[in-house]
Amino acid sequence: MNLNPTPCGRRRTQRLGLAGAALLLGGAADQAPSVTGQSPVAVGEYLVAIGGCNDCHTPGWNQNPGNIPPAQRLTGSPVGWNGPWGTSYPTNLRLLLQGLTADAWVRYVAVMQPRPPMPWFNMRSMSEADQRAMYAYIRSLGPAGQPAPVALPPGEKPKTPYLDALPRPPG
Repeated sequence: MNLNPTPCGRRRTQRLGLAGAALLLGGAADQAPSVTGQSPVAVGEYLVAIGGCNDCHTPGWNQNPGNIPPAQRLTGSPVGWNGPWGTSYPTNLRLLLQGLTADAWVRYVAVMQPRPPMPWFNMRSMSEADQRAMYAYIRSLGPAGQPAPVALPPGEKPKTPYLDALPRPPG
């Protein structure tokens, strides 16, 4: 995917490095650097890919990375992640975003409290433009699939397949 390459790649990398350092030193997400590209949908597709969203939210992705047709991507998963927090399930993002405007998505990202292993803190660190690009891409896929199972509290045994995410001591 061509995302606005420049012959001055090193200069651009240096600017992104400085902007990233500013963010780590206390800058807000709205000051974060943004990805640019041919369209918000193309940028969103790129961000979903490099953000690893498909790893959990696209069934079969880890067995066939990159070989799942777009029509089947980001539909959530009935395979849970079980740990001390209970059991969490990757949300069907395509259904979730069909019920939200872009503004509501940005607000949702700012306040969401997902369970592990979702790296919500990465989404909050993105610029608003990047969050909106992800929204544009996911919405462009249209609704598909079924809602993911409801998260379970600690101690409740899942009735679906799940991954055991408990830390184990060495030895």
